[in-house]
Amino acid sequence: MKALSFLAAFIGGAAVGAAVGILFAPEKGTETRDKIAEVLRKRGIKLNRKEMDSLVDEIADEIKSAEEV
Repeated sequence: MKALSFLAAFIGGAAVGAAVGILFAPEKGTETRDKIAEVLRKRGIKLNRKEMDSLVDEIADEIKSAEEV
């Protein structure tokens, strides 16, 4: 059971790390949002522009909160 928990934590951390890397990449915000939307579409998740903006804002807020600690 511990191995499964470790694996889940590792995969979750990798996903968050990838999202942070994409968000802080030196590209325009619209290009970054389009890349995120494309990755999500490939996984069967479809978001409209408003939902995508909300998701990006939530991730950015979480990152700022983590940096303040």
